[in-house]
Amino acid sequence: MESPHDRWQRLRRAIKDVPLPCALVDLDALEQNARTLDAIARDHKKTLRLATKSVRCPRLIRLILEGGQGTVRGLMTYTASETAFLAAEGHDDLLLAYPTAQRSDAELLAGLCAQGKTVAVVCDDEVQLAVLDAAAARADTKLGICAELDVSYRPAPGLHLGGRRSPLHTPADVVAFAARVRAHAHLRFDGVMAYEGHIAGSTDKNPFTPVMNVPKRLVKLLSKDKVAHTRAQAASALRAAGHELRVVNGGGTGSLRWASDEDALTEVTAGSGYVDSQLFSYYRDLHLEPAAYFALQVVRRPAPGIVACHGGGYVASGEAGVDRLPTPALPAGGALIGFEGAGEVQTPVVLPRGVDVAPGEPFFFRHAKAGELAEHFTEYLLVRGDRIVERAPTYRGLGHCFLG
Repeated sequence: MESPHDRWQRLRRAIKDVPLPCALVDLDALEQNARTLDAIARDHKKTLRLATKSVRCPRLIRLILEGGQGTVRGLMTYTASETAFLAAEGHDDLLLAYPTAQRSDAELLAGLCAQGKTVAVVCDDEVQLAVLDAAAARADTKLGICAELDVSYRPAPGLHLGGRRSPLHTPADVVAFAARVRAHAHLRFDGVMAYEGHIAGSTDKNPFTPVMNVPKRLVKLLSKDKVAHTRAQAASALRAAGHELRVVNGGGTGSLRWASDEDALTEVTAGSGYVDSQLFSYYRDLHLEPAAYFALQVVRRPAPGIVACHGGGYVASGEAGVDRLPTPALPAGGALIGFEGAGEVQTPVVLPRGVDVAPGEPFFFRHAKAGELAEHFTEYLLVRGDRIVERAPTYRGLGHCFLG
């Protein structure tokens, strides 16, 4: 296995003379992660849907799909405009994981269905259905709908642990919603999505909040069987009500092993694990290889054992905390300074003992959340060994800001 020192030297050689800052993806690590994730789904006879929000780079999306050899099928998108963009890129079987009640979005999605694309939208409210049905009627087509089943952990009345994603909390809620979908002439009920964010998105080996690791692990263990039971009940109740289920979706990178073991799910989802952003180093059940980095130029040595890098304030979304900051990665053992953190124009790093990085040299960081790195760079340098083999534009590099 490659040591952190050898990786640092290899990546330094790869980006020698490249203007900084830059972002890169180590293809060997990406492919190793793909083998790990794809095997989990394949061994449990599941297909794996790729979450594009965690990639945001058309070339990487295509590489992951091609490498999946049939196990990776379909894309989970995050906006209607991104869905239309990926359809234009030649992709099909597109599941928009976030609802919309905006007419312009509905027109885009209905237009894709009219072109023969397989498109479904996750919904949980009659207002969404009315807008989507009207657009599909104007396009003379049928638009697929997946109900969002909230499977957050609610061990006692008034106690809610997990994302606030949907008002549909029970199998009966989903069956009633499916009936409302069926009442719209231009909508088709395709299935259900039930994302267990309190499991998939909750770290349990986080060095910044060690006191919370055991409670978070306990919540995962206590809620896992309840999530599986609720999803199975929902799928069974929907079929008993006469609904065909093209999609029963669950899971994320952080819960892939557990979700893949559920018979009720037809597919599982992953995205971040392919590039293994920093937060996914804080899970007990994951063993992946860092594949995505950004490199900043060292511009100052303000004190012995400290360097200052130019830029780097790429703070990730979610609950505010130190674990949302970028992490000094290579050379290994560096640390941010608490007083400054990661700054827009300067990021100081305390170097490990015996290591020096001269001004003009790169320092490599890992972003906390996978897809968000692509919002800061117009391209990823695709590295194999110690060579750049390709430059892959991100959505930003192609002129798109699908959440802006």
